[in-house]
Amino acid sequence: MNSEVLVSICCITYNHAPYIRQCLDGFVMQKTNFQYEILIHDDASTDGTADIIREYESKYPGLIKPIYQIENQYSKGKNISATYNWPRAIGKYIAQCEGDDYWTDPLKLQKQVDFMEANPEYSLCFHKVNTLLQETGEIKNEFIVRDMPGKSTILDLAEGNYIHTPSVMYRKYSNILETYQRLMPCLPGDYVMWMLLAERGDIYKFDEPMAVYRCGSGMWSNNNNINNFLHVIKTLCKLSA
Repeated sequence: MNSEVLVSICCITYNHAPYIRQCLDGFVMQKTNFQYEILIHDDASTDGTADIIREYESKYPGLIKPIYQIENQYSKGKNISATYNWPRAIGKYIAQCEGDDYWTDPLKLQKQVDFMEANPEYSLCFHKVNTLLQETGEIKNEFIVRDMPGKSTILDLAEGNYIHTPSVMYRKYSNILETYQRLMPCLPGDYVMWMLLAERGDIYKFDEPMAVYRCGSGMWSNNNNINNFLHVIKTLCKLSA
C-alpha cells in the first residue's frame, strides 16, 4: 500500500448528531490500496456532534483529523472548506461529503482514484447520488440534478450545477484556492469550485449511485427555488467577470 496520503476527505459539519455516525462510517469503510485522511471541521455544534467525532477520532487515530471550533465560524462569514479544510489537505485528490450525507460504496474512493490516475485530462469526477427525503425517510433515485453523459465540460456545467457534493473527487491544483477565495462570497460555493476546476479539464460521471444526499436537512435544501436561482445567477455573473 502506498504510504503517502493520496486522497484528502474534506467534511464540514454543524449540529449533525443524528447523521454524523453514518457519514463517518462511510469514510472509514473505504477499501483502498492507498492511504487517505479524513479532515473534519465541526463548527461549534451544540447537539453533541463533536463528542461523536471525538469517539471516532479515538477509535481511528491518525486517520480522522478534526478541528473543533469553540465559536461558530460560518456565522462570521467564513467559508469553512476554503479556510479550514482545503489548506491543510495533503492528498493529490480531494473528496467531499458534508456531515449529513453519507457514502454507500466501500470502493467509491478506489474507483474514482483509478479513473483519475488513468485519465489526466479530467480535473474532476463524480457519480450518481440517491436522495433521502428527510420528511418521510424514503430514498429515491437521483432526481434533483439533471442526468449527464459520462463526459461533460465547462460549457455543460455553465448551464447549471449537476454535481452533488458527496459524489465529487477532484485534483488539488495549487492556485485554484486563491482564485476561489477572491470570488467569495458566492452561493452555492461548491458550484464555484466545480467551475474553476472545469477550466482545467473535463468532467467524468460514474453511472452508479455511491452516496446518499439528505434532502431537507441543510441550508441549501431549505431555501426556496427563487432564492436558489438568484444565488446561481449572481455566482455566474462573478465567474464571467
